[in-house]
Amino acid sequence: MSVTHEADAPWSEAEFRQALYALESSYWDRHPFHRRMHEGLLDKGELRLWAANRWYYQRCLPQKDAAIVANCPLPDVRRQWLSRIVYHDGTDASSGGAEKWLRLAEAVGLSKDEVLDERLVLAGTRFAVDAYVDFARRRPWLEAAASGLTELFSPGLLAHRLGRLREHYPWIAEEGFEYFTARIEVVGPEGRSLLDLVARHAVTREQQEACVRALAFKCQVLGAVLDSLDYHTGNGAPRS
Repeated sequence: MSVTHEADAPWSEAEFRQALYALESSYWDRHPFHRRMHEGLLDKGELRLWAANRWYYQRCLPQKDAAIVANCPLPDVRRQWLSRIVYHDGTDASSGGAEKWLRLAEAVGLSKDEVLDERLVLAGTRFAVDAYVDFARRRPWLEAAASGLTELFSPGLLAHRLGRLREHYPWIAEEGFEYFTARIEVVGPEGRSLLDLVARHAVTREQQEACVRALAFKCQVLGAVLDSLDYHTGNGAPRS
């Protein structure tokens, strides 16, 4: 008869959720680059570089989500996850989260060609985002799904950022903020739904700890993108 040691026993659902929420302090809202943005300290060139590099992350999200669908053997989860791909890619070329980000990029002064050909995407950004997509392709679907739980931390940041952008960068046309106004409405419920999904399927201690590590990795990916921007704009070496 096998014996389950206490150290290997699954966390309670409350303990599991607490372990996930504990990573909020690692989220990128506290990064120095974001702090300067929110204080109105970025010049137009820095804001454009941020928009162009964030585009690379945005446009890779549907590929990450498609990898999760491809790796998941559960039809109900696949059906649920498909909506995420549609959210970013849209139902046609003029809709979707990626298209809304392009409008923001144009509102800060970039041409669509500059964004789409990715000439401004920094090597550090590309390396970090590509690693995130590769993670979703190689790891079990549950871990890849759990990495997206940064959604739990983002509602407050999105609202705060929108207010600060409007206050400090009044030259940005209001239609450029559509990505944020639309995302604020859905990210809270989306994050809670994802947390319920992960908690339902992570039933062993090993799975739970792997999900926590996956979320920590995602926080590192986001931080690495801002580290790259920080370093490129002359504001110090990347954080360890």
